[in-house]
Amino acid sequence: MKTKREVLIKLFLSTLYLSAFTFGGGYVIVTLMKKKFVDEYRWIEKDEMLDLVAIAQSAPGPVAVNGAIVVGYKLSGIAGALTAIIGTVIPPFLIISIVSVFYSAFRENIIIAQLLEGMQAGVGAVIASVVYEMGEGIVRGKNAGSIVIMLGAFFASCVFGINVVYIVLACLALGVVRTLVRERRERR
Repeated sequence: MKTKREVLIKLFLSTLYLSAFTFGGGYVIVTLMKKKFVDEYRWIEKDEMLDLVAIAQSAPGPVAVNGAIVVGYKLSGIAGALTAIIGTVIPPFLIISIVSVFYSAFRENIIIAQLLEGMQAGVGAVIASVVYEMGEGIVRGKNAGSIVIMLGAFFASCVFGINVVYIVLACLALGVVRTLVRERRERR
């Protein structure tokens, strides 16, 4: 078993690396965090990672930072959360600082513009992968209630244009009701 200091160092380097080489926002980094912390390091179980991602998505702020906070807190408490935040925030801070200094040169450079356009296609593929990996656990578990909620949330957002805040609140209420009903059944 690793010491807390070794875990914090590994957590910092992992979040620093993931944040530095992830393009496309928080949903892309969530997939990479899953691969790193669940598949490679085996620090967190897959179902637990899905719960942590749900918490990160529900909280205000960037998903990448929220994800790092909840994973860091799960691993090493407040020290882990702070370590993960610092590791996640340093790369974008440095990149944005450099880009702001050279903004006019970047804006007019055709190679940079083409590079960014090409990266958009890759980001779309990675986000589709995130949706598949996260939804796969629900569908494979054949939990009909979860599948109905997932499809209902999708249609509410994409087809009917309902504000995501209301969808999250409705899903929260449904989750509380389902948990209370399940606990009541288990007591009998």
